[in-house]
Formats: sequence, structure tokens, C-alpha cells
Amino acid sequence: MSEMTGTIVAAHGRHYLADVGGAQSPEFLQCVTRGKKTNVAVGDIVHLKRTSNDQAVIEKIAERTTLLYRSDQYKSKLLAANITRLFIVVATEPSFADDLVSRALVACEAAGVEAHLILNKVDVEALLPRARERAGLYASLGYPLHEVSAKADPDGAVATLMPLLQGQSSIFIGQSGMGKSSMINLLVPDADIAVREISEALDTGKHTTTFTRLYRLPASENGEGGNIIDSPGFQEFGLYHLTEGMLERAFVEFKPFLGGCKYYNCRHLAEPQCAILDAVADGKIAKIRHELYAQLLHESAQTLY
Repeated sequence: MSEMTGTIVAAHGRHYLADVGGAQSPEFLQCVTRGKKTNVAVGDIVHLKRTSNDQAVIEKIAERTTLLYRSDQYKSKLLAANITRLFIVVATEPSFADDLVSRALVACEAAGVEAHLILNKVDVEALLPRARERAGLYASLGYPLHEVSAKADPDGAVATLMPLLQGQSSIFIGQSGMGKSSMINLLVPDADIAVREISEALDTGKHTTTFTRLYRLPASENGEGGNIIDSPGFQEFGLYHLTEGMLERAFVEFKPFLGGCKYYNCRHLAEPQCAILDAVADGKIAKIRHELYAQLLHESAQTLY
């Protein structure tokens, strides 16, 4: 059977869906890997061998520009490959978890992916000042923050977000209740139909929210399209795979102080004359960010795989 190239647009367990037709005329093939390998991510460009009309085997994964993943003590879970931007959706209500936001930002820094925050439901005026203040911590570190109301002002939300997505391969993450799905439905008008088609092709039954999937964006006036990857809502974002050296460099506010410690192998936890700890004491580094750094350092020492 013929060999071809495709983009992985959905993953559910060890079942994958590849688009071999491209943005203009998508054609989906159900794919499996050879053996028990499960190291394929949504967004991967893959070399396929067609085995039947609608099925193929993944022979090879093309070299990735970026790979974003999360991990716990025992295993890692690929989130997406070849992405250029990550959008963390937070909201005025329900309250969002700083821990999850910071972990996502650290993952982006380690993977070389540009991170943005979207503050949704800004029409909830009573809770807006507090949400702005909390999101402002990340904006002060240089991460762009975009304010929208997906339900109250859908046109405004599209006008804000669409230019950021064109020509990019983006992934949206967020806890449940933040309005991520509403946003995806605004940006990809036939997302629901696409999910149904993907579910049928993957044979996942009703589990439409449990898999990561890639949508093609319509081309803009200048011809630029783009991809949006929607990941299932998750509450945990483990980063057990990051080493000490990767972690200290993944906190952007640490950078001016790295190399300023008395000891070259300083871990920035309790050592004397540590430039990072001095910066925390001086209010130049937020305490909650340093506490997360200490937690991640602890986690990276627990890895079993």
C-alpha cells in the first residue's frame, strides 16, 4: 500500500487519527503504531503506510520543533507537538489555581513555547479586580494577558483572539469551568461537528471530552490559517521530567539573579548568600512562585521512570 504523510489530529489511548488531505480537503485515517509504542502526540507530522481504505500504520514521526508534556512520578503524557503558542484560560469565576497556571508557564519555558493568558468572563464586574490582580502577577513577568467575555461579548472575543492564532499552531488549556470550550466553539464554528466526526472515526463512543484534538482554522484574508489544539480539562500538571537545571531556567524572573549565588551548585532553597532567596526577600520574586519552584524540585527528585 502507498506511503504518505499526515498530521495527527486526535489521540485517544493508543488510537490516533491522521489528516492526510490537509486544511483544504481533509481526509482522515485511523492509525496505530507498530508494537506497543505510544509516543505519538497530537500535532505530530507522521509518515504512514496505508493498510486499507481508512486505516494506516505510523512508520515514523517527523522531527518535532516543540513537544509539550506533563508527567507524574510514574509516566509522562504527551500534550501536543509542533506548537508555537499555549493559551492558558483563566476566569473571574470560578477561581483559578495559580499552581496550574505557573506549572503551565514553566512547561512552556522548558519546551520553548510562547505562553499567553486569557482572562475570560470579564463582564463579571464584582470579581474582576481580584482576578485582574491575580493574573497581573503573570503579566508582570512578561506573559501577554488578553481579556475577553466569550459569552457576553463573543464578537469582541473573536476579534481579540483570532489575530493571535493565525499562522500559529496553538494549544488551549484550562481547568473546567473557565469557558475554554465556549472559546473554542467561537473560534472554530463547526467544532462540535468535527468532534462528532473524530469520535466516530476513533470509535470512542460518547467520550468526546477525553481526547486531545486539533482543529484547522479558516484562512484569513492574507491566506494564513493555523491550528488550534484543544486538550481535555485537567486539574494536575505534573512536571516530574524537568531537571534542576531546567527548572531554575524555566522561572523567567530568576534569570537576572542566576549566577549571583555564593555556591555554583546552589539549589536556591536554604543556602547562604543565595541571590534568588535574597530577591524573594526583597519582593523581586513572588513568594508563591518560589514556593512552586521548591515543590517542583522536590517532585523531580521522586521520579521513578
